Amino acid sequence: MTNLKGKVALVAGASRAAGRAIAVELARQGATVYATGRTTREQRSEMNRPETIEETAELATAAGGTGIPVQVDHLDPARVEKLIARIDAEQSRLDILVNDIWGGDVYLKFGQKLWEHSLEGGLRMLRLGIDTHAITSHYALPLLIRNPGGLVIEMTDGTAEYNANYRKDVGFFYDLVKVSVQRMALAQSEELRPYGGTAVALTPGWLRSESMLEAFGVSEENWRDATAKQPHFVISESPTFVGRAAAALATDPDVARWTGQSLSSGQLAKVYDFTDADGSRPDAWRYIEEVESKGKPADATGYR
Repeated sequence: MTNLKGKVALVAGASRAAGRAIAVELARQGATVYATGRTTREQRSEMNRPETIEETAELATAAGGTGIPVQVDHLDPARVEKLIARIDAEQSRLDILVNDIWGGDVYLKFGQKLWEHSLEGGLRMLRLGIDTHAITSHYALPLLIRNPGGLVIEMTDGTAEYNANYRKDVGFFYDLVKVSVQRMALAQSEELRPYGGTAVALTPGWLRSESMLEAFGVSEENWRDATAKQPHFVISESPTFVGRAAAALATDPDVARWTGQSLSSGQLAKVYDFTDADGSRPDAWRYIEEVESKGKPADATGYR
């Protein structure tokens, strides 16, 4: 597939999980993809995970595009500015910006109230999940609007409808990060509109990231074994699913119809007719609303 041949994408936060899959799927469509993050083969971020931006770039190139790894701390404005200057110098354009920067899982404490949660850790989550996106868009958008048709994808967790209610399981700081990212997408959609640009928020469902699989003691090959511990894991999806969602948006000539909206991988799969890597089509957020939140037994029949 070469629908994105000649197009340039920046996937900010591409070391692993959704960011990695999005970089690969954009490259599969022929794009040149700059894969950024803090973790390289020589240096790890505070997440202390083994996945690296070099691996992501290699996977992107193997998929058919061109992957370019660049180590960037997106909290450092000078480094982000330098990154965009490099993209401009090497490509003279930017067509797709994916803001997937996060790295705050190490500070997340489930079930803790605002006053119980570490303030230092909570504020670090806000910086990692909100400031990074704002800094990156600040420097990237002037290059993106140089040509009409630019696309910004703000990666979040949860749909606008689901996040309209306070998510007490994840607590104040995480909830604030993910709602803020959705608002960023809406704001950028308005600011990009006069330049022919589009901005959306995109969420996966229950993502089988590397760390999630590790937490359950399973691999992608035997992930269903984890349902013995958590039956509702039956609705989970691989990172490829949201990667294909992002690629579907990027290759849609009418993507502007979505601008400002909160979208999910399961929702877009129905519209664009793509599947997860195993051929299924999990609709996690509908399942969570209609099955899990209602206290019903885990059963993905009709939801994947």
